[in-house]
Amino acid sequence: MEEAVGRASLPDTSWAVGGFARDLFVGQIVQKGFEVRIGGKAYPTCARYVERVLLGPPRDLADTELRRGVLSELTDVPGLRAEVERVYLAIVHLRAMLSAPRQPAPRVRRMEILRAIRDALALLAGSFQGAQSALSRLRSFGSAVVSTGEYARLVALLDHDEHQGALDLRVRVGADGEVRSMELLAVRENHDNPFYVSPLRRWWVRFALMLRGYRTTAGEVAERLLSDALSGVERPVALLFQIFGDLALYLGAMGFRDHALASGLAVVLPTLAAPGDALELQGLFNPLLLMSGITPVAANVRAGPGAIVVVTGPNSGGKTRLLQSIAIAQLLSESGLFVPARAASVPRASGLFASLFEEASADQPEGHLGMELLRIRKLFDDLDAGAVVVLDELCSGTNPSEGEEIARLVLSLLPELGVRAFVTTHLLSFAAALSVQRPSATLEFLQVELDANEKPTYRFAPGVARTSLAQRTAERLGVTRSELLDRIAAKRLAKRAV
Repeated sequence: MEEAVGRASLPDTSWAVGGFARDLFVGQIVQKGFEVRIGGKAYPTCARYVERVLLGPPRDLADTELRRGVLSELTDVPGLRAEVERVYLAIVHLRAMLSAPRQPAPRVRRMEILRAIRDALALLAGSFQGAQSALSRLRSFGSAVVSTGEYARLVALLDHDEHQGALDLRVRVGADGEVRSMELLAVRENHDNPFYVSPLRRWWVRFALMLRGYRTTAGEVAERLLSDALSGVERPVALLFQIFGDLALYLGAMGFRDHALASGLAVVLPTLAAPGDALELQGLFNPLLLMSGITPVAANVRAGPGAIVVVTGPNSGGKTRLLQSIAIAQLLSESGLFVPARAASVPRASGLFASLFEEASADQPEGHLGMELLRIRKLFDDLDAGAVVVLDELCSGTNPSEGEEIARLVLSLLPELGVRAFVTTHLLSFAAALSVQRPSATLEFLQVELDANEKPTYRFAPGVARTSLAQRTAERLGVTRSELLDRIAAKRLAKRAV
């Protein structure tokens, strides 16, 4: 069932998954950030489907706006969210019935499945009255299904099973409240149900079949009726699970919003700007930190049209996490979802390239520098104009002079490629020289903001960092001459004691 929903159709996309999925940990965002909680309880979701949504932002803006419209209405009209939750739970119940192991009484199980189908479709038809977003389509779909003859036949079969007849009883009760006697006054069969067959008719049908050499039981007839009823609503049921994936997306996005608000942070449906406009992110935070139990520090970021932004600052100052936050915001914006910011104007992009965490492997064909050059070549191979690039530690795998030469080449050609890029580097003198020379009008510079004690605030300001604070980082982590000599002395002393 999970696999069927995960393969459900999605809008066409122009984004190449391999360029960003790994470094943005999209699977983790879905698993931990888009959890569906109803009444404080976590419910099964369709992680594979939601992950596919995030990995494939729609090419057509109309598809993006459709999702934004639903989330906007769910935010503004709390009653609609409650209706979405009820429909979601009805489909969760149906999914559980279909996925349950076989029972000793299969006919009973099949009747329960049909009841779950009836209830889910009836709930759809009766929900979302007055909705202005795409939620109104769910009501229309439900209404269309319940008006069909196949659905009426399903309802009649269930009614026949639940109401085959009625008994009139006269009950005598004593002073002590105990039943003294019961008298059967009348038995009325449910003649109005289309599945009702008189005892004489049932006997005659079975007799006629026997004369022709066929032997049937009541159970076999019931199974055939159940199969016919189920096949009549097979397509609507399949569409229910497409709906299930979409509702999981919306409820997961609302859950992401709830989590941020509970932590004192804000999310927003951004303004979708034209590709040539500036990027504005106020109160931007990294949702991966939030999902790890860390309350992130929000930052403000602005980048002009076609900007190539060079980010500098000390280690552990938040540079990599900033680039990751920007890329996640772009991804969620393109997908029509909330972005992790208080306010945002995000230009549409044709694609995304994120290279943030390079891990060595035994079978890699090149050394550190070679692998870095290969990722740069991949960037220029894969991306078209209008894409967004986040690139961490540009040219850190070689000596400073050669690294500066390669970095200058890359930074000079990124504007030619027509992308908006955010690049971190530890080549501070090189970055400072660029900020003075301004070889390109699109170059911009951000630095990690430091407090009065020269400690990172995890916010960012215009400019180039003066120092990487490597010595302070070494002191914080205990990698100084005195600290290391103390460790050597302690190790020698321990050996003598043995």
